[in-house]
Amino acid sequence: MAATLGVAMASCDDVIDASVENTNDVSTMYTHPAYAQKLFGNAYALIPTEGTPNSDLATDDLLSNDASNDWRVISTGGWASTKNPVSSWRNCYHAIQYLNTTLENIDLVPWDAETVRNQMYKDFFTAQCKALRGMFHYHLLKNHAGMVGGQLMGVPLHLSSETASSNFNQSRDTYARCLEQIKADFADAKALLPESYQDWTSDSQVPEKYRQMANGRSGIYVAYNYVFGKSNIGMMDYKIIEAIEAQLDLMAASPAYNAVSWEQAAKSCAAVLNRVGGLSHFDENGNVWYCNDREIEDLKAYDNPDEILWKSGKPSANSSIEQSAFPPTQEGNGAWCPTQNLVDAFPMANGYPITDAKSGYNPNDPYAGRDPRLDLYIMVNGSQIGPDAATDKDQVTYLDVTSGNDAIGVQNGKSTRTGYYMRKLTNKKTILGANKNEMKHYTARIRYTEMYLDYAEAANEAYGPTADGGAGCSAYDVIKAIRHRAGITGGDQYLESIKGDKDAMRELIRNERRLELCFENKRFFDLRRWKSDLSVAVNGMRITKNADNSLSYSVFQVDELKFDSYMYYGPIDFSETQKFSNLQQNDGWQ
Repeated sequence: MAATLGVAMASCDDVIDASVENTNDVSTMYTHPAYAQKLFGNAYALIPTEGTPNSDLATDDLLSNDASNDWRVISTGGWASTKNPVSSWRNCYHAIQYLNTTLENIDLVPWDAETVRNQMYKDFFTAQCKALRGMFHYHLLKNHAGMVGGQLMGVPLHLSSETASSNFNQSRDTYARCLEQIKADFADAKALLPESYQDWTSDSQVPEKYRQMANGRSGIYVAYNYVFGKSNIGMMDYKIIEAIEAQLDLMAASPAYNAVSWEQAAKSCAAVLNRVGGLSHFDENGNVWYCNDREIEDLKAYDNPDEILWKSGKPSANSSIEQSAFPPTQEGNGAWCPTQNLVDAFPMANGYPITDAKSGYNPNDPYAGRDPRLDLYIMVNGSQIGPDAATDKDQVTYLDVTSGNDAIGVQNGKSTRTGYYMRKLTNKKTILGANKNEMKHYTARIRYTEMYLDYAEAANEAYGPTADGGAGCSAYDVIKAIRHRAGITGGDQYLESIKGDKDAMRELIRNERRLELCFENKRFFDLRRWKSDLSVAVNGMRITKNADNSLSYSVFQVDELKFDSYMYYGPIDFSETQKFSNLQQNDGWQ
């Protein structure tokens, strides 16, 4: 007979209640397991999840219309340890405190009156805490690791809960030590969790440990379902942990860190892909995951489309993204303005970059014959917008006082600064204003396209463009599949021409990553881990109508990104280094 916990773990975002009453303390969980669950749930509530483009606004891909936007401010020279929207310091350490407290008391919680199921709950929550603690330490490394006196340092590892008598003045652990601990936590968690959650149908599927505890009693799979069943989809499982570990290794192998080998990163990424059959799992609709209505409409909290490895909860009807992204004539705020830099990164439909003589690019008709992803992801002048064919109309972004509210700068803070509006992540069927119609959206935490691109990058660096990097395919194979899905025509002669050149393939992989993952908060971190040039001019397109109604196109500079080289590594919050003398700041930051 179960104690008070009940079947409580269905879909972490929808069921875990992260509230904990201040009138209780840790000892409450010794008699009330539901309280322990809520304490643990606070950590899940703090998982970094971004469903809108935030850090992209500090890159050469996207600009904000809001002059006070934190990301716009830091991108133009205002990044400081006192103004740091990248910071995850407090949230991550708060989450880790909840997790450590839960870990230290798991054995004292009466999870269930039945012995075997009680042990299952102990193992389940132990694994969840270890997996999440590793993940939060990974995010701390991603945002705050850096060079201190020329040595690559990580963050202070918090492996036990803190009390009023704890020594808070902790020094930083090395980057290598942090990697070691994160991987140890992940290994401990994976040892206790299934590959994925499902409804188990026989005792033979239950780990031997629990079958032995049951002393031959049949039907133990029913108890296993109760704790490790399908209702937990969305919580940490083996596959999710494995994917985060691959992301960790890719970051650590990158030029800014150089802490593990590219071979190790390729191996970690290959493990993720091998679990789903390598390229056989590649979703031909994966590049429109955000607006695939037929798939999204009936998507349950415990379902994942083929493109999605991990998402947050079930889709919900809302129009917040469209409200920000749509142009004024569609009742939107035009808050996010894609750049000419990004538009130029899209090749022609034949696969050649627009700078290549073989591309056929015409600067006097710059949007004709382009990679179809350009129209999928960005509204350009002439793009068809509207919820259906009957109401579609040409988008207007040229600079002409008679062209309406969408022209550059006509409505401060609403019309585009660059000549473009963001289409990706939105659903064109959404209607704003008086006749409001909201479509369903969900946030993708990890997409398989990202994992394929991670693998391609690591495999190319480790083995070259055409060698199998461990997933039954090469970097070339992955990029070929991605570009074929995009609609590249003519046999992709450009890809064929560079497939023997590791350096050229590196640039193509990075560009494909830029296109496929645009507006998903990847590029800010990618540019820094690659140690790419961060200080660049950001351009837009000025379009004017001539007397004969033809259009003239002129690229103009909208803004300039200003980053110093030490900013490859983010700062530790100024307030933290001022409080604790042993907490050293990264080189270059005050």
